[in-house]
Formats: sequence, structure tokens, C-alpha cells
Amino acid sequence: MYAVIKHGGKQYKVNVGDVLDLDRIEGVEPKQTIEINEVLLVNNDNDTKIGTPLVDGAKVVLEVIGNYRGKKVIIFKKRRRKDSKKKRGFRRDYTKVRVKEIVA
Repeated sequence: MYAVIKHGGKQYKVNVGDVLDLDRIEGVEPKQTIEINEVLLVNNDNDTKIGTPLVDGAKVVLEVIGNYRGKKVIIFKKRRRKDSKKKRGFRRDYTKVRVKEIVA
């Protein structure tokens, strides 16, 4: 059984037991459970439900593992022959979650 969920403007295909890195979810602690109600598709072994745009009554239960920051990305802009340059860094915040249950 798998489902396609929408979170943070992105879509994720999830199975029970999968570990996902989602964009930071504010106000959650490790071991806390959260529910995602934006389920676009649910596939059982013998039947597929496709939402228009969401599947009615479907949800995915996630367990929060923790919050962390991703690798640093360096943004470097230089204008040649002008002695002008700009260097910036960026680190995205993530929440690591495990899929506990898919309710269809």
C-alpha cells in the first residue's frame, strides 16, 4: 500500500515505514505524531483511489524523528573586471519523519 501526499508545495510517494525529509514543520518535537490530510492518491493491493484533487477521508500519520539543517550551499556572484563580488551561504531546515500509517 502506498500513497502520494502533498506537503510544502512538493509531492511525495510514501509507504508505511518510509523515512522522509520534509521542509521544516514548526512547533513539533521528536516522537510526536502529525497527520497529513492532503492525500492525492491511495493505492491498495487491488484498488487505486485518485483524488479530485484530494482523496476524501484519507490521511497519512507521521512520527517526527527530529529537526536538522541541510548542507550549506554557497551562492557566489562576481562581476568581472569590476572588483565587485558577493558571497552568501544558505542552509535549508528539514524535519525527518517516519510514516506510521496510511488511512484510506
